Amino acid sequence: MKLSVIVPVYNMAAEDKLTWCLDSLVNQTISDYEIIAVDDCSTDDSLEILRRYENRYPDRFRVIASPVNRKQGGAKNLGLEAAKGEWIGFIDSDDWVTPDFYEKLINRGEETGADLVGCDYHLTGEHSMKIGQVVHNNRQSQTGVLTKEKYRSLILDSGSLVVKVYKRHIIYDYPNRFPENIFYEDNAISNSWMLRAKRFEYLEEPLYYYYQHDASTVHTITPKRCEDRMEAARVMVREAKEFGFLEEYYPEIESSFTTLFYVNTLFSYMAGVKKRKYGFVKNLGREMRETFPGFMENQYYQERVHQEERKLIRMHMKSTLYFMLYYKALWGYRNFRKSLARKN
Repeated sequence: MKLSVIVPVYNMAAEDKLTWCLDSLVNQTISDYEIIAVDDCSTDDSLEILRRYENRYPDRFRVIASPVNRKQGGAKNLGLEAAKGEWIGFIDSDDWVTPDFYEKLINRGEETGADLVGCDYHLTGEHSMKIGQVVHNNRQSQTGVLTKEKYRSLILDSGSLVVKVYKRHIIYDYPNRFPENIFYEDNAISNSWMLRAKRFEYLEEPLYYYYQHDASTVHTITPKRCEDRMEAARVMVREAKEFGFLEEYYPEIESSFTTLFYVNTLFSYMAGVKKRKYGFVKNLGREMRETFPGFMENQYYQERVHQEERKLIRMHMKSTLYFMLYYKALWGYRNFRKSLARKN
């Protein structure tokens, strides 16, 4: 089997989201492949839709129904247990791909000897094959035989997991799998997988359609999502220790953890959660300091975190109460200015 595509599914029946994804998969130009769709205890008609595809395409479509809800990481792990392909790919069940997506990626891998291949994607808010806002997922400078400098660059800017295909050995020669029962599971393990690759290739083509809608993980901010992001960052550091690359790539891991665990969580929590809890914000800062005490001196932190955010972070590190009061006043002032602008 050349390729296994794993699709975690949870409540995607509405608005033809799931059928757009599955139609794009069953019509791939590559010939020798399997689609493993894992239903994660959906409460809508998703499982029934998957069964219809399984009956229609018995040679390439397999359904696994999880007995319990394990979130995307758990669903992907069930898919990995069943996958037989030389190459492994993942797709979110509300996204879709061009008909030649997998053929192009695997051909590039086999032509060059790469064991990791990716491409660009585009953002879209409609179900169509029109090109939306193109996102360059990687850079040509990251490609070829991987050196320490290229590994450093990929740790900092690895790009999305779903727009890549992985040679089987990258995943199966090691015991670690996706963390379960949390979101942001890709962030937790992407460094470990990427550092096992010997050669990376990248097609500068938008072959993946990343569907933007209100229910998307990136558009939903809740305390649970914030906690999940923090846990994914903890797993990322544990993996760096377990597989022995924390010391060698310390500045890059420190920067990645700071962004995922702290910066993104702090500001999304403050902006998106209505009932903010002092204890959560205080503990977030405390754990950041305990994990990486010198994070504010990190060169990537200085370069990549906005000056205004660094100012607020310094404030948070000195006093959680003062930071929260200042942020509330600042946010209220900005909303006031916006309302005046709308009236004028």
